[in-house]
Amino acid sequence: MKVRAFAAVVAVVLGATGCGGGAKKQQGPPPLAVDVATAHRQDIATSITLDGQIAPLYQSTLSTPESGTVAKVFVNEGDRVTKGELLAQLDASQLVAQLEANEATVAQSTARLYSSNVQAPISSQQYSSAVSQARQNLQNAENVVRSDEAALRNAKLVYDSNEQLVSQGYVAQTTMEQSRASYVAAQQSLTSAQQTIPALQAALNTAEKNTQQTQVDQATIAQNKAALAEAEANVKLLQVQIAQSSIYAPFDGVVTQRLLDPGAYAGPNQSIVQVSHVDSVYVNANVPDEELSYVRPGTPVRFTSASLPGKSFFGTIYDVNAVPTSGTLSYRARILYPNAGDVLRGGMLVSLVVQKERHPDAVVVPRTAVFQSDQGANVYTIGKDNKAKLVPVTVGLQTDTLTEVRGDVQPGTVVITTRPDALADGSVVAISAAPAGTAPGSSH
Repeated sequence: MKVRAFAAVVAVVLGATGCGGGAKKQQGPPPLAVDVATAHRQDIATSITLDGQIAPLYQSTLSTPESGTVAKVFVNEGDRVTKGELLAQLDASQLVAQLEANEATVAQSTARLYSSNVQAPISSQQYSSAVSQARQNLQNAENVVRSDEAALRNAKLVYDSNEQLVSQGYVAQTTMEQSRASYVAAQQSLTSAQQTIPALQAALNTAEKNTQQTQVDQATIAQNKAALAEAEANVKLLQVQIAQSSIYAPFDGVVTQRLLDPGAYAGPNQSIVQVSHVDSVYVNANVPDEELSYVRPGTPVRFTSASLPGKSFFGTIYDVNAVPTSGTLSYRARILYPNAGDVLRGGMLVSLVVQKERHPDAVVVPRTAVFQSDQGANVYTIGKDNKAKLVPVTVGLQTDTLTEVRGDVQPGTVVITTRPDALADGSVVAISAAPAGTAPGSSH
């Protein structure tokens, strides 16, 4: 608050007129010219001043892992963009051609896998049927052999019997010859049936061996599945590469750099566009180690910038880093500030004022009124006789211009602010004129 300075001009008359109108000469040294102010009550606070800088809330320099010629850049510096908006694009025609080729490979692999899946059960059924048929043929042949063996035994019994009876005259010679012929025919039939067995057994072995082809068919199916999976993976890879050939805004913000233009070649991860979020910004400041106890999350802060004369901004500390800035004993503190109208810009230098202590309704005098002696802090007041009076005081908070004092100085007490070297307790003083309403100082 501003305080009206106490100013008056005091005429010190050192002579008096007698009854006869005669004048007397001046006595003693002349009064000392001094400046004064009036002690008053006001809030006083001490503070620290920190240098800071504005930084965007988010800032991303965007690139792509792909390489190629820049085909299009859709934005310019200063443009506002929204999250997901397409900002720039590389020429992806070669990747698109590769994608089409791999999609054709996927189609072919799908067809082969379908064919092998369809054919496998058919082949398996054919192998099983062949085994069943070969086993049935072998069993039939074995039945024929057993039947021919029985017929041969019967034919032999008849022949042997007739051969004995023909000599005794019980059967005719022709009957015996017929039984012999039947016996020989039975032998031939058995031999013929027995000869078919090895071939039929070999056919069964072959049919059973062919059933192992089912495993080969399954291996073919697995191979076709693997080929399809590889082709599909190549398609996905190319789709990703094509997608990565385009750059999209990661958040709402402003384009703050356009680093490449159409036609330029961009290597992998080469910067193309920078986007900054400035709707809210960070106000960053380094806090010296000795002042760290006054700066913590929630601490109120006032800051200004030479770029915005006459404007003050108010916020609170958002966070303080747990480790010092590299190579210093200062800790980064920052304010999260809503930047309506984009008034604050990234990189802008600011000065932050953080209050340390505050005493409300204190008795204050200009800082120049207080001086130190061997006995401690003192001020000079002016008595009714226009003489300086030395008054000891206890000093409280001090700013650049004001000092809090406690003692025999009360609101309204006139204190000397400018002291000649010759000034001492009891010196006669003359108060220099001062413009009315001059403020001796203000709180910080």
